[in-house]
Amino acid sequence: MTSEATPRLRRASSRALSLLLAIPLSLILLIHPITILNAQGHYNHNLLMLVMWGVAAGYVHGVGFDPRARVWQVVFHPLVAWGLMTLGYAVMWVH
Repeated sequence: MTSEATPRLRRASSRALSLLLAIPLSLILLIHPITILNAQGHYNHNLLMLVMWGVAAGYVHGVGFDPRARVWQVVFHPLVAWGLMTLGYAVMWVH
């Protein structure tokens, strides 16, 4: 995390982006979870865990929470969240 990137990621627009990515993805997974099944009709639990981590991090960033501990800053970093949520949308798009 560079010093120039930190203020940009704390802007309202980047927080809104996190929420706009997290809300639909979490609703799709809650209401219609069949969209993340693989070709054999089973869940890929490792992939689902990563997508859910991205959704959780998207909510944490989107509501404006800034963790103080370095470990939580890395776990809930918005770039990690955006990447994992993009992975979730890509999996649903391919399905």
